[in-house]
Amino acid sequence: TMKQKLSAPALSILLVVLCLSAEAQQPRKISRLGYLTAGDPVSRHDRVEALRQGLRELGYVEGKNITIGYRYAQGRTDRLPELAGELIRLNVDIIFAGGAPATEAAKNATSMLPIVSTSDDPVGRGFVAGLPRPSGNITGVTNLTIELAGKRLELLKEVIPSLSRVVVLCSPRPGSDLGRRELEHAAQLSGLHLQIAEVKHRDDLEPAFAKLKRERAEALITLRNPLIANDLAKPIVDLADKSRLPGIYDDRRFTQIGGLMSYGVNLADLDRRAAIYIDKILKGAKPADLPMEQATKLELTINMRTAKALAVKIPAHLLMEAEAVIE
Repeated sequence: TMKQKLSAPALSILLVVLCLSAEAQQPRKISRLGYLTAGDPVSRHDRVEALRQGLRELGYVEGKNITIGYRYAQGRTDRLPELAGELIRLNVDIIFAGGAPATEAAKNATSMLPIVSTSDDPVGRGFVAGLPRPSGNITGVTNLTIELAGKRLELLKEVIPSLSRVVVLCSPRPGSDLGRRELEHAAQLSGLHLQIAEVKHRDDLEPAFAKLKRERAEALITLRNPLIANDLAKPIVDLADKSRLPGIYDDRRFTQIGGLMSYGVNLADLDRRAAIYIDKILKGAKPADLPMEQATKLELTINMRTAKALAVKIPAHLLMEAEAVIE
């Protein structure tokens, strides 16, 4: 019998079917993301979920086409270099570094692996050459924590017009001098006297607050670092309220647990946006070619229960401007 010849259209269809079949048999590449932070799973929960949400919106599903190796330093920044090394040995494709200490550790661990960072002052800290052209293996979103320190002092002065003495609660960690300089400049402009109170451990808190009470401190501002943002957040808020010290913080978490006010970037939104950078790099972009984005969404949160307890009158225009008012 004579073999029948396939027509051109039929041959084209057959080739497409064969290609699709071959493609379906190829294993899909699973991207490997390393997640590095100085925080802990509880304090970072909302931010982790925000990053996951951002990745899902871009088509990444954990266990299907992406795996995430989580490494939490639990407030111990000295562990970050070790944890960064672990992620590199896991052969991850990219590292997400949440915060300046994690970014520093990741940067010191690798100059080749792409790093997406959410850090304050990445240029001043030497992470990148510049925001428009990072020129290295790091890019991401800046969180403006340091740059907004002066604005927080202004807000305290608005709430307490007679204010003259403000406590700066900080931890002697790398980068803390950047925040101090910003606050000192703002204090000079506002005619405020700053009292520096350093805490290295939880046990330092009560003696520090006792000293502040003796020195007649009138209000409190914190400089963000892993110890203060994670382990000490609740004890700081509790002692500030007990000492009748109105406080302003950089993260709404502080107001949710009883702090008077917070002003800063929505950090969860920051991490959600970091997913865009992760996606671009996994698709072939180089960090050096991706301009760093500056956070633009700022939020003021006020806890009115605390305001009433401390007999602090919040100006009406601040209540109007607040992103959230906790009654």
